[in-house]
Amino acid sequence: MIKNTFVDLSSRRKFLKQSSIISVGLGFPLGSLYAKEKEGKTKDSAESPIMAAFADGDISPELGMEKPGNYGKAYHKVFHDPCKVRVAAFQTGNKKVLVIGLDALAVYQPWVDEVKEGIAKTHALAKDEIMISASHSHSSGPTAMVMPGQYDHAPNFIQDLAYKKSSCADPKYLESTKRITIDTATKALERLENVQIGAGSGKEEKVAFNRRFFMKNGMTYTHPGQLNPEISKVAGPIDPEVGVIGAWNNNGKCTGCIVNFACHSTTNPGGISANWVYYMEQTIKGAMGQDCVVVFLQGASGDVTQVDNRNPYKQRSGEEWARFVGANVGAEAVKTLLAIPRGSSFPIVTSRDFIEISRRMPSPEKVKKSLSLVQQSPDEVGKTEWVFAKETVMLDSYGREKPTHKVEIQAIQLGPVVLISNPAEFFCELGLRIKNGSQFPITFPVSMANDCVGYVPTLEAFSENTGGGYETRLTSYSNLDITAGNQIVDKSLKLITTLTPGPLPTFPEAPTFGGDPWTYGNVPPEIR
Repeated sequence: MIKNTFVDLSSRRKFLKQSSIISVGLGFPLGSLYAKEKEGKTKDSAESPIMAAFADGDISPELGMEKPGNYGKAYHKVFHDPCKVRVAAFQTGNKKVLVIGLDALAVYQPWVDEVKEGIAKTHALAKDEIMISASHSHSSGPTAMVMPGQYDHAPNFIQDLAYKKSSCADPKYLESTKRITIDTATKALERLENVQIGAGSGKEEKVAFNRRFFMKNGMTYTHPGQLNPEISKVAGPIDPEVGVIGAWNNNGKCTGCIVNFACHSTTNPGGISANWVYYMEQTIKGAMGQDCVVVFLQGASGDVTQVDNRNPYKQRSGEEWARFVGANVGAEAVKTLLAIPRGSSFPIVTSRDFIEISRRMPSPEKVKKSLSLVQQSPDEVGKTEWVFAKETVMLDSYGREKPTHKVEIQAIQLGPVVLISNPAEFFCELGLRIKNGSQFPITFPVSMANDCVGYVPTLEAFSENTGGGYETRLTSYSNLDITAGNQIVDKSLKLITTLTPGPLPTFPEAPTFGGDPWTYGNVPPEIR
């Protein structure tokens, strides 16, 4: 029997035992050899001064292109704000890393490898030195869900379900986004300059909420409805940490930053958009300067969104919601950037490893029933019932071709900070387990990175007696074995434990007291 528990909020992470701002100084230069993928730091990386550079590019889709997500067709009709690729480049000694964030629902491994290989043609970086993460914006361009050619092996009937009835990536958009990503990475690599780096974290607790609840009937529901009287208690935690890394040039100008936070990008302000990330970016630029490039890395947000199901007041919607989430996260990032000390040397270390994880496959009985349902219209059987019958049939076809998935876990150390990635909509509790087990003072779990495997819930979410919810449904998008979460946590911590955190710098000490107080102020009270 699986016991249904989750990490106690009071023990969320050792970062909470420090102050809400953890101070770190970092630093960087760039140049490396493509050679082979390797573990361990370059010999002089810890001693060399640091360099960094940032760049961004516009990857907004065209009007009329597909809007990704869900399991059916939807199309962009209006434009709200640009979708971007944002790149942070770092170097110390001859060790380079690139951290790339895309305003995209997801990215997939074959496309990611094409991008990394394109960068390597002109700049010598190994694949473990480049991390590519999607923000999971539901208002972005068509990079995800059914991929080009994914079902070419299948009978015509299933190809029709996949390519004509499902959300699909657009080959034209994938190609243009690849080209712009490579060009933007090249710009960052060519702009490297000596910098001082600071890193730290703050807390934002008003904008993100776990969307899963234990119900009075004993099961777990996802989004059971605002103020549903059958709600018993929340079924998972949130992670309020806003992790930040910032770089300042020799003129004291903040040239860019990385922000890590766990919340679905589902505020959808109306039309093509980076989602709430746009307002986070605008808030940071307002304080740090319009040239400051903001690279967003999605945290462990598989069960965390902006929706508060226990809110006693009317929920926000659209642009108001996007602005509320983004501006609050951005404001916390600004406070952190302004409060942290900076340093100019630190080690860069990169590594990655893989786990071969089996897929959960639907039973023959379920497949037979689903085949019968999808041959009817959604109006006849009900839209929800039809959609998941379609997904069952597609998974049965694809899973027979590819019964396992090679899951990549990647670690990038930037001094006292470690970025540890996975390709999942990763449950928040699992991200907190990684933070709690990490020896680094600052740990950024980065989800939706280098590939996409759909939802990875906790093992407890699959309990026959108390589990359930949307994230546990079997689909062609989301289907890894129920132990996948534990396997990813274990592999992540194994990679992290091979690394040695860089030192946490501190502010310079105050000068010794000169012996005399301020002459304007060292006077008795003057009554008249």
